[in-house]
Amino acid sequence: MAAATDTLSPVAPTVLVVDDEKNIRLTLEMVLTGAGYGVLQAPSAEVALEVLKNPNRPVDLVILDLKLPGMNGLDALKQIRSDDVTKDMPVIVISGHATVHDAVLAIKLGATDFFEKPLNRDRVLVSVDNCIRTARLSRTVENMRAELEQRYEMIGTSPPMQALFQAIDKVAPTKASCLITGESGTGKELVSRAIHRLSPRKDAPFVKVNCAAIPRELIESELFGHERGSFTGAQARKRGFFEQAHGGTLFLDEIGDMDHAAQAKVLRALQNGEIVRVGSEHVFNVDVRVLAATNKDLTKSVAAGTFREDLFFRLDVFPIRVPALRDRRADIALLAQAFVESFCRENGLRPKRMDPAVREALTSRKWPGNVRELKNVVERAAILSSDVITIADLPEDPHESPFDDEQGDDSRDSQPPMPAVQVPAGTRLTLREYRDSAEKTYILDVLRELEWNISRAAVILGVERTNLHKKIRTYGIKRGDA
Repeated sequence: MAAATDTLSPVAPTVLVVDDEKNIRLTLEMVLTGAGYGVLQAPSAEVALEVLKNPNRPVDLVILDLKLPGMNGLDALKQIRSDDVTKDMPVIVISGHATVHDAVLAIKLGATDFFEKPLNRDRVLVSVDNCIRTARLSRTVENMRAELEQRYEMIGTSPPMQALFQAIDKVAPTKASCLITGESGTGKELVSRAIHRLSPRKDAPFVKVNCAAIPRELIESELFGHERGSFTGAQARKRGFFEQAHGGTLFLDEIGDMDHAAQAKVLRALQNGEIVRVGSEHVFNVDVRVLAATNKDLTKSVAAGTFREDLFFRLDVFPIRVPALRDRRADIALLAQAFVESFCRENGLRPKRMDPAVREALTSRKWPGNVRELKNVVERAAILSSDVITIADLPEDPHESPFDDEQGDDSRDSQPPMPAVQVPAGTRLTLREYRDSAEKTYILDVLRELEWNISRAAVILGVERTNLHKKIRTYGIKRGDA
C-alpha cells in the first residue's frame, strides 16, 4: 500500500487530496499551497482512510475522486460519514466521468460540493475556503451549544426537585403550552430551556422574550414584527419573535407584565398559529411552542382584569411550579459546591473547598433571592477566600433585620441593609412605609454614587436591571432628587 505524502504547514488548514492520477494531485497541491493551505496526498481511498485516522496529522477538508482503484469514492465517503471523528468533515467530490446520478448520490451521502474535471482553479479555491470556514463555524457553534447546555443544567436531589424533573420529562416531548411559576431567582428560565432541550424541537430556535423589558408601545412590533413605514422609526421590515421562533420554542418571561392589547394577539397566535405584522394585513402561519413564566399570581391578575382569562387558560395547559430555595434546603450545599467549582474553573483559580460550618450557615439562611442570590453570595466568598472558604468569607446576611416581620414579603427583591430614615417628630410610619422610604433613599444614594449607571447599580443592589427600573418608576426617582 502506497504511503501518503505531505507538505503540511503546522498552522494552515490542511486539505487531503485523494486521486489516483499523480498529475491531478500535484496540480491541486500547487494550487492549494499557493493559497496558504497545507496538503496531504493519497493515491487511493484505503490510504486516505488511514490518513484520516492519524491524530497527529489532522485534516480540515478532503477532496475525493469518485473513480479510484480498489474502494471507490462513494464507498469511501460512506465510511467518512459513518466515523464519529470525521462525520462532520467537509468533503468535495471530483470526477472526470461522473453522471448526474453520481453527483446526486454523492450529495445525498454527505458531499459538501461536487466538481467535474478539468477543475477550475478559482472555483476550487472558493469552495475550499467556504467549506473550511463553514465547518469551523459549525464546530464553534456546537461547542457553545454544549457549553450552554451544561451551564443550564439544574441541580437537586430533594423531593421538590425530583418532582420538577418528572414534570419536565412528561411535558417536554409534547406540544403543550406551559405556564412556569415561581419566585424571582428560582430558575424558571432554566426549566424552559430544559423543556426545549428535551423536546423534538431541540435543534430549532429557542427565543427568549422579557415582556417586562419591552416598552408597552413596542411590544406588538417586537413580538409580531412590522412593515416598513408602519410607524415612526420603522425604516425597514422586521421579523418578530414569533417568526424568529418558527419551528422552535418561544419563551415569554414575565408574561404577567404584558400589555392587554398584545395579549389578544398572542392568544390568536396560540389558537390558530397566525400572526400579522404591525402595518400589514397579510396573515402568516407560524409553528411555535410557547412557554411562559411569571412570578405573579395570574389568577389575581385575571380577577383584577389586567390579564385575559382566555389567554391564562390557554397557557396554563401544563402548569409547573418551581420550588423556592427555602423549600429545598437539602440542595443548598450541593448547589453551593457546584457554584464554587464552576467559578474557580471559569476564572482559572485553584479548586477551593468549603468549611462544613459554611454549608450549615448557608443552609440556615432565608434566601428570598433564591438560587440567584445563593450563587452571588458563594462567588463573592470564593473571591475573598484562600484555599478554604470559611465563615469569615461569607458576607453578612442582609435579611437578618429587626424589621423583618413573621409574614415576610416574597414579592420584594432582596436588598442590602437600609440606611436610617429621618422621621419628623410627632409622626409614625407603618413598617411598610418605613421600608419603602429606606429603600428609595438607598437606591437613590447608590445611583448618585455610580452616576446613574443602572447596570452597575443593579449589581450592587443585588437585583435584576429590569427590577431596578421598576423600583425607580414605582418610587418616582429622578436625576437631581435630594
